[in-house]
Amino acid sequence: MALREIIGRIVDGFHEIIGGFRCSGTGRLVKLGVSMTHMHVLWMLQHHGDLPMSRMADLLDVSLSNATGIVDRMEERGLVERVRVPDDRRVVLVRISTGGAQALDEIEAVKQDRLQAILGHLDGTQLARVVQTYDDIRGAIVAELGADYLDGHTHHQPAQGRD
Repeated sequence: MALREIIGRIVDGFHEIIGGFRCSGTGRLVKLGVSMTHMHVLWMLQHHGDLPMSRMADLLDVSLSNATGIVDRMEERGLVERVRVPDDRRVVLVRISTGGAQALDEIEAVKQDRLQAILGHLDGTQLARVVQTYDDIRGAIVAELGADYLDGHTHHQPAQGRD
């Protein structure tokens, strides 16, 4: 099999696995009353920390009024909260609320449980190959995107007791 074909199979396999995880997670989100858009906003806030409405609109690539509507609905569901900056009360930041953090934790727990169950079907030799392959892929990511790429994807955890 040619290298191009092998890469194609791997890419197709990743798409299939990621798509399957995404679809299976959607049902859980619906039960939590969280839309995919809301989940995207929560992940964005988790990654970037508190955001002003204008920056959120930019990151979502929507108008400020659309971002405001999204945040309004999320605030009604207890997923986010708006806070004013003490030094400049005109600036409103959006942050993950305790309810939003709980939704993120539940989704993460489901993903972790599912992945552990899947990996539980592999024996020690297979798991060792997965670890080696993971390390190889991580090295390729760093080679392609830079040494700080993966390090830059840490997540900001909301402070406990906010609400």
